[in-house]
Amino acid sequence: MARSAIPYRRAPPSWVKTTPEDVVEHICKLARKGLSPSMIGTTLRDSHGVPMVRFLTGSKIGRILKAEGLAPTLPEDLWHLVKKAVNMRKHLEANRKDKDSKYRLILVEARIHRLVRYLKRVGKVPPTFKYEAASASTLVA
Repeated sequence: MARSAIPYRRAPPSWVKTTPEDVVEHICKLARKGLSPSMIGTTLRDSHGVPMVRFLTGSKIGRILKAEGLAPTLPEDLWHLVKKAVNMRKHLEANRKDKDSKYRLILVEARIHRLVRYLKRVGKVPPTFKYEAASASTLVA
């Protein structure tokens, strides 16, 4: 995979003129609009010239949102996997003979169960949380 490496220096670059308070304010404003933490980071990078929120504020976007009480109910990685599984189920309802999609759905749901098990252990998801295919569309909606 081709990707750029994060700079070794932890201090913000000298050309960044934004204060940490402004960045936190922007993060809260974008979260209230309904953007996910990754989309907030992308918007800050592209529109506001903030290279890395963590270098500037000292904490990550997710932790800032949690401190402000704006964190999403599901972690972003789990939310995207559930969304993918819901879309695959919808596809399978229309195309019953698609065996490959059925197999891929089994793999995606196995990944969801594995991730939920980890998130319960770490404490990011309540211990009573259980992924069920029938009620998954309500999690994503």
